[in-house]
Amino acid sequence: MKYTILKPLLFITLVLSVFGSSKIYSQDRKVAKATKDFDKMEYVNAQKIYLAVAEKGYGSEELFTKLAESYYFNAQYDAAVKWYARLFELAPSPEKTISKLRYSQALKATGENKQAENYYESYREDVGETANLKPAIDYANLIEQNSGRYQIQTVAGLYDDDKISFGHTKKDDALVFASTENQKPTFLNRKSGWDGLSYLSLYTVNLDSTNQTTGKAQKLKGNLNSVYHESSAVYTKDLNTMYFTRSNITAKKSKDDTKLKIYRTQKKDNKWTVPEELNFNSDHYSSAHPALSPDEKTLYFSSDRPGGFGESDLYRVSINKDGTLGTPENLGAKINTSGKETFPFIDADNGLYFSSDGHFGLGGLDVFYIKIEENKQYGNLLNVGAPINSYADDFAFGIEKDKGFISSNRSKDIGAFVYDNIYTFVETQPITDVYKAIIEGVVTDKQTNKPLNNASIVIKDSENNQYAIVETDENGYYKVEINRYEIYTIIASKENYDTDDKQSKASVATQKIDFELLQNEIALVPGVDLAKVLNIPIIYFDFDKSNIRKDAQVDLEKVLIVLQEHENLRINIRSHTDSRGNSNYNQSLSQRRAVSTMNYLVSKGIDSRRLTFEGLGESELVNNCGDNEQCSEVEHQENRRSEFIVID
Repeated sequence: MKYTILKPLLFITLVLSVFGSSKIYSQDRKVAKATKDFDKMEYVNAQKIYLAVAEKGYGSEELFTKLAESYYFNAQYDAAVKWYARLFELAPSPEKTISKLRYSQALKATGENKQAENYYESYREDVGETANLKPAIDYANLIEQNSGRYQIQTVAGLYDDDKISFGHTKKDDALVFASTENQKPTFLNRKSGWDGLSYLSLYTVNLDSTNQTTGKAQKLKGNLNSVYHESSAVYTKDLNTMYFTRSNITAKKSKDDTKLKIYRTQKKDNKWTVPEELNFNSDHYSSAHPALSPDEKTLYFSSDRPGGFGESDLYRVSINKDGTLGTPENLGAKINTSGKETFPFIDADNGLYFSSDGHFGLGGLDVFYIKIEENKQYGNLLNVGAPINSYADDFAFGIEKDKGFISSNRSKDIGAFVYDNIYTFVETQPITDVYKAIIEGVVTDKQTNKPLNNASIVIKDSENNQYAIVETDENGYYKVEINRYEIYTIIASKENYDTDDKQSKASVATQKIDFELLQNEIALVPGVDLAKVLNIPIIYFDFDKSNIRKDAQVDLEKVLIVLQEHENLRINIRSHTDSRGNSNYNQSLSQRRAVSTMNYLVSKGIDSRRLTFEGLGESELVNNCGDNEQCSEVEHQENRRSEFIVID
């Protein structure tokens, strides 16, 4: 959008240089209009006219606002600051309150941070503090909306109050999980310094169709279990590659042997190769709990490496075709907090589940869900609700279709804790995006009231970052999904029209925000009303008088410049009144005012033969506010209008 003003100005300059002194006959205009051969037309560009009026020393709130906005919406912030400064010199509290916000943003973009802050605070005072702040969110209510969607029970054959078990990975009809042993430690079964239990090992157990065990659990065979911890195994779809978590068995210093690393092993000749640690592991921090994306091109994991947001963060790393790995990338502040984020899982639809104690939840670690969109963008972060989440730590969530597993240290006695155990669940209905809301509306031409198709709608968040961009359809309609607890700026624009923006409200499920865009560049063909192009609803006169007031001169200067730049242009000046008062008197008054308007332009050097005038009184009302009708002042003002109609 930055150059949409510059291009029309360049085009007009070329047109004027070629045709400025040439006579363009009415028939030529009609032919040009019919064939849309715009190279043969003269145009009027509102911004150019406004700039010329301002440079002649005239000023008004409307004039400076229009100029400032024309630069602001095209990211020409230096020029925007200049004209906003003129605006606030003239009108410290302008009619359009949002001008303070726009001025603040333009100042910030040009490095004037202190002044930007002052105008932003002034804007907040004008609109009310709550309008610019995110409202307090009733998180408990939001969690309740997604609760009750699961039927959950223990995996009876694995439940044991005296040992730890957790995991969710299914391999064919078997569950692969991590577990300690509930036997006395021996030389071959040492205690872990973490909890006094034996070290975790990887096990497998066969399951029936309800995810209950059909036999005894067995340790995984091969090179997969050491004398230290192993857990969190995940397989590729062909079951020939496995990633898992293991203690740092290669630590050079004893203080580092409590760190965790991710290993990879591959099946060759039906045997697992010696596991190799991944290249992003370190002796100085942990990397654990791997998860694969559905296309198996990305590995997700948890790590407390330096540079994160909290105790542990979620990361992802690309897996290249040759098996090499890229550079780990933090998933960002929308997911990671100052607390712990761990145990990621990616479902078949690219939904990320993970456990966290840093987001608002029901207990310790809660399970959260967020949709991974295209271009590494995210949907809204959602707590999956009870009974998956509880007062305890709930983690190691995994789901396939509508069945899955969750691990927890909850107890049958609310508030009591036991060692981690595995539960199985059935999801009875999908998660609901409780943050989802809708903004919709229609964009129309302010002059014709006709819908504008292909108008651009840009949605920006409270940090002025682009959230979404859509276009209107053939009916001028647009619709966009937003987070209902955020406040957004909606910007509507279309080539050859003034850009406009409005702010949304928070905590509203559906809101309608319409736009009426004013055309700022138009061909000077017969019938065009310059008043609409140049935003001249009325030429103001003192009550019951017909002499030109000083504030009306600003608007007449706009018409004057158009006439000066287009030497062959002829216009008809039309003056209207409302219905109040005697109709004959209104007719006479409008006639005198039309004559005064023409005389002003003639006094500025315009040939009177290029001007005609009509005083129409109350004969052409634009609404039903005739005699004896009860109408508001705003409705009456719609009829008190001035028109400057192009003749040829």
